[in-house]
Amino acid sequence: MLAPPAVDDVMWPLCFISDRLFKVPEDGGGDGPGAPLPPDGRIPLARRSYFIDVPHVQQAFTWDCGLACVLMVLRTLGLDCCHGIAELEKLCRTTSVWTVDLAYLLHKFSVNFSFFTVTIGANPQYSAETFYREQLQEDIDRVDELFGKALDAGISIQIHQCV
Repeated sequence: MLAPPAVDDVMWPLCFISDRLFKVPEDGGGDGPGAPLPPDGRIPLARRSYFIDVPHVQQAFTWDCGLACVLMVLRTLGLDCCHGIAELEKLCRTTSVWTVDLAYLLHKFSVNFSFFTVTIGANPQYSAETFYREQLQEDIDRVDELFGKALDAGISIQIHQCV
């Protein structure tokens, strides 16, 4: 007979967790998930964290990791809008997928997200990377154009400076 899973091995449904996170206990005391917020109003990290069961999508090639991630997001959100990585690839119209391509895919499926980057456009320093070496020159114009049209397309891109 198998032993029941340890508490740490249980994936709780998001609705169960959110109910516990945002309800204040009747007794008004303690420091658990339902405890009142501190005077500064900042939510402690432990109360902002939760687990979501994400269905795994296996990459088909070395270049489609981003597409697999987008498909995992779509399936996690319950969006049955595409049937596989190949369909996402057709929407991108390239096998040289950059993060901005993924942003356009998520936007196409009305997924609310934040896009932070350290470089607006294609980073020419990637020319030293084997993966990008052959196709970088072709990608620069396409990727730069996607970045340039992002705001008009409804995609907000925020620059994050590395410290």
